[in-house]
Amino acid sequence: MPSEDRIQQHRRYLMCRPDHFTVSYEINPWMDRARPPDTAKALRQWQVLHDTYVRLGHRVDLIDPIPGLDDMVYTANSGLVIDGVALGARFSVSERRGEERPFRQWFAAHGYGVVEPVAMQEGEGDLMLAGQIILAGYGFRTQLDSHAEVARVFGREVVSLRLVNPFYYHLDTALCVLDPVEGPGGVERANIAYLPSAFDERAQSELLERFPDAIRLPPSVPESLGLNAVSDGRNVVMSPAATHFADQLRERGYHTVPVDLSELHLGGGGIKCCTLELRGGRS
Repeated sequence: MPSEDRIQQHRRYLMCRPDHFTVSYEINPWMDRARPPDTAKALRQWQVLHDTYVRLGHRVDLIDPIPGLDDMVYTANSGLVIDGVALGARFSVSERRGEERPFRQWFAAHGYGVVEPVAMQEGEGDLMLAGQIILAGYGFRTQLDSHAEVARVFGREVVSLRLVNPFYYHLDTALCVLDPVEGPGGVERANIAYLPSAFDERAQSELLERFPDAIRLPPSVPESLGLNAVSDGRNVVMSPAATHFADQLRERGYHTVPVDLSELHLGGGGIKCCTLELRGGRS
């Protein structure tokens, strides 16, 4: 499909400046306390991402960073927001539980109906809206039991996908939704890109059946966060290191927008991790 036929949808995102970003603990294979990030560099890289979204015509809201909450910059993990309803996260790791309340308070203050979760799930890190369905990862951080809760809150089909590689501990590290979400008349099936080797055989079969035209990427050695990207239906904001993925996107008519978040990769997150989509709610 030619790039001019791809339709951009303007989005609203929630981000958080990495003023206090560091690696003071290790909760995923990317983190190494002996190799702390350069916070000033992380701030500069984050600002480029923020400004890129604005330049592309998207709205960016900000939540104030809180000292001691090192990973608050990864706003995607804070919840799932659809049709003005915000299902907050319940983190599986104690180091991040302090983020739960500030994000829920922000949602409420900005006109979203807040639902406090019962089961453990880590927001858009493991819950991704793809057309009319929600793709839901589990295996490392999110409990499988939470998927029934997600289906009940949003009234949508939830497709459970088990992750098996600890480097891809969240769904958004191994899968990217490319097409516009619920465009005019509704979108029954979104295009996606994913890394089959990050999933068990059952999940691979499920994805192949539901998304036969998806971009499927080969295993990466060493592992990378190249799929941790954000698409508005035409522009895909992505890591400049993910050259093979970029080639595949351009072949299908997407416009790639490289943004380097290498310093934030040291905490185990990339572009999508730093970006929570806000759907519906008060303007």
